[in-house]
Amino acid sequence: MVLAAEIIIHAVMTEGLYGTSIPFFGIERRGSPVACFVRIDDRPIREKDQIYKPDCIMVGDQSLFSSVDIFAGVKEGAILVLNSTKDPKIDALPPQIARLGVVDATKIALEVLGIPVVNTAMVGAFAMTTHWIQVQSILEGIRQVMPQKLAERNAEAARRAAQEIRIVDIQRMPK
Repeated sequence: MVLAAEIIIHAVMTEGLYGTSIPFFGIERRGSPVACFVRIDDRPIREKDQIYKPDCIMVGDQSLFSSVDIFAGVKEGAILVLNSTKDPKIDALPPQIARLGVVDATKIALEVLGIPVVNTAMVGAFAMTTHWIQVQSILEGIRQVMPQKLAERNAEAARRAAQEIRIVDIQRMPK
């Protein structure tokens, strides 16, 4: 997801915004869950630390739900972009989640890239779910950070995810 964050940063800069990413590898760099925080703003960003109250969470591996508190500090009205073969139960999500985007990024990556690397499919899904940046800007971001030989196939993975994303706006009944 570190590469996904880099692509998002390039995409927002294409649109005239500012962005920065802050990767977090934990104690063990290899094999540990990786978190990567992204800030997007219309003004220069001076704060370069971890985000404790995220507006959006992008999960590339659903198995993280059992090992990491993914939703810690999530803001009211937050967005969840999830790589999954099936839609999660809405009632199982924290009440702060207001929008859910689900895509089978692994299937797309295997079909388009031949390997289960989901980062570019996930950024396509991110663009469509959040509406914070355009898919075209994501494709440009991919071309900026990847060698040309890899960029077009990865751009296709992002396009496919943008087309296949299932978005649910969650309406919860007041208690």
